Amino acid sequence: MKESLQAGLTKTDRYEIDKPRTVNFVGDDCAVYSTPSLIYDMEVTSRNLLLEHLDASEDSVGTRVEMDHTGATLLGMWVEITATIVEVKGRMVSYEFTARDAMENVAKGKHVRFVVDTAQTAERLKAKAAKATS
Repeated sequence: MKESLQAGLTKTDRYEIDKPRTVNFVGDDCAVYSTPSLIYDMEVTSRNLLLEHLDASEDSVGTRVEMDHTGATLLGMWVEITATIVEVKGRMVSYEFTARDAMENVAKGKHVRFVVDTAQTAERLKAKAAKATS
């Protein structure tokens, strides 16, 4: 990890709400941004912020999400997700995030990521896969 990794760093990404990101429980003309898609997009934004401050041999994995999804974003709209690092404790990085569309705030929450060595993680996963298939 680079010394630049510290609390207060922030990143905002905009996502277009396309059909794969939606659910249509109340009909196709009322398709809205799904909660799992929102969580995925928030993780991508958080990871991308972190990658700017990691060494080439490092990446991160998500370990916790706490979220209130409070508003519906319709198919064809956009949402902006802002992730802010609130704490760096060793390899654990904690975030707060918000999401808003053109009309209103639609989500807020907390997220935790853990910085990993990619080579060590790949070896651990390969060993698990080998055990699972034997």
